[in-house]
Amino acid sequence: MKAEGIEGCERFLSPGKGRGVRATKHFRVGDLIFACPAYCCVLSTSERGNHCDFCFTRREGLSKCGKCKQAYYCNVECQKGDWPMHKLECSSMCSYGENWCPSETVRLVARIILKQKFQSEGTQSERLLLLKEFEAHLDKVDNEKNEMNQTDIAALHHFYSRTLDFPDNATLTELFAQVNCNGFTIEDEELSHLGSAVFPDVALMNHSCSPNVIVTYKGTVAEVRAVQEINPGEEIFNSYIDLLYPTEDRMERLESSYFFTCDCKECTTESKDKAKMEIRRKLSTPPEPEEIRKMVLYAKNVIEEFRKAKHYKTPSELLEICELSMEKMGSIFEDTNVYMLHMMYQAMGVCLYMQDWDGAMKYGEKIVEPYSVHYPPYSLNVASMYLKLGRLYLGLEKKTDGVKALKKALSIMNVVFGKDHHYIAEIKKEMDE
Repeated sequence: MKAEGIEGCERFLSPGKGRGVRATKHFRVGDLIFACPAYCCVLSTSERGNHCDFCFTRREGLSKCGKCKQAYYCNVECQKGDWPMHKLECSSMCSYGENWCPSETVRLVARIILKQKFQSEGTQSERLLLLKEFEAHLDKVDNEKNEMNQTDIAALHHFYSRTLDFPDNATLTELFAQVNCNGFTIEDEELSHLGSAVFPDVALMNHSCSPNVIVTYKGTVAEVRAVQEINPGEEIFNSYIDLLYPTEDRMERLESSYFFTCDCKECTTESKDKAKMEIRRKLSTPPEPEEIRKMVLYAKNVIEEFRKAKHYKTPSELLEICELSMEKMGSIFEDTNVYMLHMMYQAMGVCLYMQDWDGAMKYGEKIVEPYSVHYPPYSLNVASMYLKLGRLYLGLEKKTDGVKALKKALSIMNVVFGKDHHYIAEIKKEMDE
C-alpha cells in the first residue's frame, strides 16, 4: 500500500521501529493532524441509555430499540445507521436475556467480521494502514493470553452462531490478537470508559513516553492533535500507555501488552523517575534501598489486588484497602510518589461512587498538582482531574474554586480537543450557570 492518503503526514519505515507516520508539513501545538472515523466500534453496555449506540452522543431522551429494548438511539437515522451491526446482537439479546454477556472485545470482533465480509475496498479509516495489516505478534503471545483468546473465540461462537458466519480458528486467533494489540478505548472528557473501537490509521503511529500528539474522541471519530511543535520529516508519536509511572513500570507494560522495548528520551534518561519515586524527607533515618524495593513491590501487589477486588468487594471495603495501603506506603513514600497517587485516585473514584463529595474533593486536591509535574504538558489526565475537581467545587457551592479549576481544565482541553468540541461548550455553560 502506498504511503499516502492523509494531507500533512505519510506512512514510512521508521528506523528500528518498523512502519510509522511522519509529518510532511509543520504543525503547531493544538493543530488537528488528522481525524479517523472508527472502522468498527461498540458502546459499553454500562453506557447504554446514556449514550447513543450509533454515534455515542451523550443526551437525555434517547429512544430504545423496539425489539431488544436494550440499544438506545438519538433518532431514526442513528437507529438505521446502526442496524447493520446491531442486528448481530438484537435477536441474541432477546433469546439469551440476562445471560447475554459477551465481552466488549468479542462484540467488537463480531462487527469486524461482518464488515470485512461486505467491505472489500479500503475505508476512510484505512488511508494509511489497512486493518488486515495489523500486527498480531502471535509468536510472542504467552499461554495466558492465548487461553484468553480461545475463551473469547468460544464466546463468539456461543453468542453469534445464529447471526454470523465464522472464519476458521486460525483466522479468528489472529484477529483477536490484532484487536487486542491495536484496539482503542473511547473515553469521555473525564476519562470514563465509553466503548471500544479500531482506528487503523491511528494504530499506525509508534509510541513515545514523550509523545508529540494526543488522541481524543468526537463521538466515534478519533482526532489526532499536536501537543508539541512538529516539523516536516519528524515522526509523529502517540502514547500507548498511562505515563504516570516510572520507567521500569512503563517498560514492563509496553513489553507485556505491545511486545517492544521503548528507547524514547524519557526512558533512556529516566529524567522524571526521582520525582515520581519521591521518598519522605523528614524521616529520622533514610530508608535503605532494600526497604524501598520491598515497598515498591508491596505497592505493585496492592495495585493488582485492588484491580481484582473491584469486581467483588463493597465500596467501603475498597476504600479501606486504599486507606490502609496509603498508610503503609506513607511510612516511606511522599504523597507525591506515583504509587501513593495511584491509590489516592482509586480512593477518589470510590468516594465519587459513594457520593462522598468532600472525600473525593480531599483526594483530588492532593492529586492534581503532582499530576501536573509527573505528566507531560497537555495531559488528558491532568485536564480530567481539574475538571472533576471543578465540578465537585461547583456542586459544593464553592463557585470561585470551581471556576478556577475549570479554567485550568479548559486551558488544556482547548489544545487537545479543539476549541470547537462540544465538551468545551458544555464546560463553559457550567461555569456561567
